[in-house]
Amino acid sequence: MRLSIDANVLVYFVDRDAGERHDRALQILDRASLADCALTLQTLGEFFPVATRKSKIEPEVAEKFIEDWRQVFPVHAADLGAFDDALAATRQHGLSFWDAMLWATVQQAGCQILLSEDFQDGRRLGAVTFVNPFDPANTELLTRALPELES
Repeated sequence: MRLSIDANVLVYFVDRDAGERHDRALQILDRASLADCALTLQTLGEFFPVATRKSKIEPEVAEKFIEDWRQVFPVHAADLGAFDDALAATRQHGLSFWDAMLWATVQQAGCQILLSEDFQDGRRLGAVTFVNPFDPANTELLTRALPELES
């Protein structure tokens, strides 16, 4: 099962003040490194300004995180097909344009799950199901999608 991770999870990964969300994001990224996981260029692009503003990390540190993630995960960029699908999704499903673009790119990359707290949890659109990784109700699904780390 292929999955992708939204920028909010990456931001919590670097935000040590995020408490339980930070801890959960650390687990998710560690386990995702062993899974069939892809990131999008849009996700990395959204991460950078939020991390350098909200999480107050230096741009060089944010760049290093991005560089590291690019070494671990394949990164997919939107093309005109994803753009067209995103436009249609805004009309047909009420998504904001950038959420629709993320969905379309993730779907095009062959992902069945998008881990994000920004979509309606459990909603399926096309081949992609939106899963809030911070909701305890999704623990079993995450256990199936993300390999356990060896001790």
